[in-house]
Amino acid sequence: MGTWSGAEEEASPSSACPLCKGAGFVHPRLPSGKPDYTRVIPCRCVQKELDKERQVRLQRYSGLDLELLKNMTFENFKKRVDLSPEVQGNLEEAYRLALDFAKSPDGWIVFQGVNGCGKTHLAAAIANYRLKEGEAVKFVVVPDLLDHLRSAFSPESTVTYDQLFEEVKNAPLLILDDLGKQSTTPWAQEKLYQIINYRYNAQLPTVVTTNCATDELDPPISSRIVDPKISVLFHIVALDYWSGRPAPRRITRGRKGQRG
Repeated sequence: MGTWSGAEEEASPSSACPLCKGAGFVHPRLPSGKPDYTRVIPCRCVQKELDKERQVRLQRYSGLDLELLKNMTFENFKKRVDLSPEVQGNLEEAYRLALDFAKSPDGWIVFQGVNGCGKTHLAAAIANYRLKEGEAVKFVVVPDLLDHLRSAFSPESTVTYDQLFEEVKNAPLLILDDLGKQSTTPWAQEKLYQIINYRYNAQLPTVVTTNCATDELDPPISSRIVDPKISVLFHIVALDYWSGRPAPRRITRGRKGQRG
């Protein structure tokens, strides 16, 4: 039994495809084997091109437009050889946690640590993994996001404020990089809280990176991201890769009693 109608029909000499005769779509078959003329689906001769177009749209939506971010994957996450066994184990645990989340996003992950410890690489690796799987993901650097929201009020903006805000707020998977580095104006805190609170209430998968302790963040925001019912907090204790500055040791909490 065929999948598409017309599969057994002889193609005319001018047909580009023996299934759809160049139309680009076909009628799926019913369990009886007869064509279902009430429905159409893309023919497999154009499906590959449609998949490519979808991947381009997902890439554009993702925010992973910088080559540096595109190249941050699990495969090229650098193994550090200058670490003590304890710190090396901590970094490997962060890697496993990120990879497991990438395979099945559920709840929230918050990576804390000094600049250069690897938290942004792991967050971007999650995004690139999901993108490769053909799934939608939105990666935003928090200070840049707030700048874009402000600029959306300009008449010259190609996207409206509401469009951008809703796009971020409702992303199937949102990654907020560098939370805490944004300006601490009341407007900025309000916009961030609205995004985080909405996703918290809707339990939408979210990844956050920050070099701040939770008590350094705005209390309404920190109360959401530290909730152990939805969030795993993990502190990466590796040194700053570039400066060698040691990361301050902090106890972290997470779902099911996880600690970092």
